[in-house]
Amino acid sequence: MNPALETLFLARQELPEKGGATLFLGAEAHPDLAAIPRLTACQPLKPLADSCGEMGVEISTVPDSGEFSTILFLPGKSKDEILAGFARAHDLLAPDGVLLVSLANTAGASRYEKELKKVTTLLSSFSKNKCRAFCVDRSKPWDAATLDAWRELARPRLIPDTDFTVEPGVFSSGHVDPGSQLLIDHLSYSVRGHVADLGAGWGFLSQAALKKLPNISRIDLFEADARALSCARKNLPAEAPAGFHWHDVTKGLPEKYDHILINPPFHTAQSRDVDLGKAFLSVAAASLKRGGSLQIVANRQLPYEAHLLELGLRPRIVIETGVYKVISA
Repeated sequence: MNPALETLFLARQELPEKGGATLFLGAEAHPDLAAIPRLTACQPLKPLADSCGEMGVEISTVPDSGEFSTILFLPGKSKDEILAGFARAHDLLAPDGVLLVSLANTAGASRYEKELKKVTTLLSSFSKNKCRAFCVDRSKPWDAATLDAWRELARPRLIPDTDFTVEPGVFSSGHVDPGSQLLIDHLSYSVRGHVADLGAGWGFLSQAALKKLPNISRIDLFEADARALSCARKNLPAEAPAGFHWHDVTKGLPEKYDHILINPPFHTAQSRDVDLGKAFLSVAAASLKRGGSLQIVANRQLPYEAHLLELGLRPRIVIETGVYKVISA
């Protein structure tokens, strides 16, 4: 179990009984989750959302409205996302509502506790499992100017010198990922027909591939982060022949494709997870039509060629830099 999640629920036992509705921002599956009455669970990441759903918990991707007596918050790792989350929680709390936040020490728990303490009164702080859970409530004054600044962080913004819209917390929210750019620069003109983009993010690869390769008849974007997929819908032209799927790629794809584009993820939460990238490649290989190809970009040290050989594919290095490699298989 995620130590921050365990710490959150341990600290929750010390909260005053409020009754009313509970909102869980960044919800993850926990044995006590389904027992929380009047629960709204919010999780934009499909694998974590599915785990909650398997417990019978209804999942929302974005809490736009409501009034909650208790808000539990398990943040991601982006500073803007965390601070914007504090402001969102404030705006969704009932007048006497309580906000409980939990973070790993290595994720900046002490730092964000101090950030929250700057704007309102800290009610309690609880340490366990190398994590910290801290609590504030709506009844105490909050600094209005800081809240306004944090609300601004939640707004979609353009990546500098581009027309691409992003949101805080999504992958590569400050710039075009250089690996994805390398893949587009060296993408073969033989890529055509029905194409899939696995881990599509906010849509850069798909948008650029459609622009570069006129023989693509349709491209399906598969992305686990609902926030990134929402951005991708805005970043591809309305008339683009594209499908958008909030989907956990490791569970397989619904059909087979002529070609598949992949910038495989290799991090789970704060940790490196090479097996995640390998799982993407395994699913992609099983989802290729006969004669199709995978077009992959990855950090050059990741051992994907051997895995592709095990899958029965013939990998070829198209280009290799000091950081990345593009593989056609």
